[in-house]
Amino acid sequence: MDKEVTIYDIAKDLGVSPTTVSRALNNNPAVNVKTKNKIYQAALAMGYQTNVFASNLRSKRTNNIGVIVPRLNSSFQSSVIAGMEKIANVAGFNLIISQSLESKDKEIANALTMFNSRVDGLIVSLASNTESLDHYAPFFKKNIPIIFYDRIGDFEEVFGVTIDNMKAAYEATSHLIRQGCQRIVHVLGSLKVNVYNERLSGYQKAFSDHGLPYEDNLIFHSDLNEEAGYEIVQKIKDIKPKVDGLFVSNDACAASCIKHLKLEGYKIPKDIAVVGFNNDVISRLVEPNITTINYPGYEMGEIAMNNLVNHLNRKSDSVLERKNRITLPSELIIRESSKKN
Repeated sequence: MDKEVTIYDIAKDLGVSPTTVSRALNNNPAVNVKTKNKIYQAALAMGYQTNVFASNLRSKRTNNIGVIVPRLNSSFQSSVIAGMEKIANVAGFNLIISQSLESKDKEIANALTMFNSRVDGLIVSLASNTESLDHYAPFFKKNIPIIFYDRIGDFEEVFGVTIDNMKAAYEATSHLIRQGCQRIVHVLGSLKVNVYNERLSGYQKAFSDHGLPYEDNLIFHSDLNEEAGYEIVQKIKDIKPKVDGLFVSNDACAASCIKHLKLEGYKIPKDIAVVGFNNDVISRLVEPNITTINYPGYEMGEIAMNNLVNHLNRKSDSVLERKNRITLPSELIIRESSKKN
């Protein structure tokens, strides 16, 4: 194997001291620009690689931030990560991203990997069956900061960024009721996930406030993926009296439902008005365009990362110091899929 190039090799080649080489490679102002450039060129030509591991041991930092998401194949999660990456790059941090695939066991394994990789901080959106935070105890013990987002659970020790899911679902359901819908199917994920539990509460409150009876058989639990649309529509067909509204907890699944409803001869929104969630690109591409809740994923990623970076750099106050949660505003965007009136 080729011998590893060291600063001593560069120093010998250029006839300067190893200290000068070290200072130049660390951009120390004590070394003049001409000498720096000379050393940079020599290091590049000789194939010198900075020993990041040794440098990290000295600084007690890796400049790596871990991110654990439920799934990467999500427009919302992609938007959140893009917001995180923007802030992290400017601040000089790298992201290590992993997905739990909605599995508590996989999330536990990911958390252990992040801990052993010595990440400086962690940002997490919980898996659907995560019921405790025991696997994050090593981070808490070593004061490694964690910020949760979107799915943050009902844990008192969690600091995070979310939206008011109850309010968003209330507005979506109330909109359908104002359009004349009375039998509205609500499609959501596992109620173990706080966001779906809160959305169900908002849906129920809208029915109560508008004097309509709540019916358990109008609540469908689903994986909320494209494939689920067919099964949801088959269930809708069997419900009597007939369904006249549909509120789905993400836009991809809502788009799939619209496709299968149309194949079954339903007219949207005349027969069934449809509302989605997240304001994904697909909501503006299908016909009719989907009424949806604008969930500010990019902004959520920016805010979560900015708070974590500020905490790590001790630059300013962050959500971790305030020991509370940041609730971002959401917005109902009304489009053709729900306009009955």
